[in-house]
Amino acid sequence: MDTTQLIDTISRIVHVGTAITLVGGSVFMAFVLLPISEQLTDEEHAKLRVGVIGRWKKFVHIGVVLFIVSGFYNFARMVPLHKGDSLYHALVGTKVLLAFGVFFIAEALVGKSKAFEKMRQNRGTWLKVLVLLGAVIVGISGLVKVRKFEVSSVTTPPATNVE
Repeated sequence: MDTTQLIDTISRIVHVGTAITLVGGSVFMAFVLLPISEQLTDEEHAKLRVGVIGRWKKFVHIGVVLFIVSGFYNFARMVPLHKGDSLYHALVGTKVLLAFGVFFIAEALVGKSKAFEKMRQNRGTWLKVLVLLGAVIVGISGLVKVRKFEVSSVTTPPATNVE
């Protein structure tokens, strides 16, 4: 395996591993942890929230960086293989825009900014939005990875002599 293949492989593993960790963690929080935490007293719930967010935000911050770095590297490696493939570029562009939306929601939910306090007060709803967007991104990624694109040779029409 040459150096480029090794870096490509590491980048793909980092990207997919980060997706598994962050989307899986968000699913766990939205559908397991939050519903159970609502049964706690206000004091217990607040203590649990501080502890979970304190740990989770490290995963979110590092994960966003890993996604951006590995995502742009993977995209740069794939662009030459999809020259002229407008559907690929439309799908990947949509995926990137949705990903930045997910990053925004994830960071707002673990942050401390007063501007996003309303989002944090509705954490369950926003986690479900994040999970839905994550599922759409995973679906787009799967489609982009397995769909076939064949480079067609463009032929130039013969010149006509107009006199």
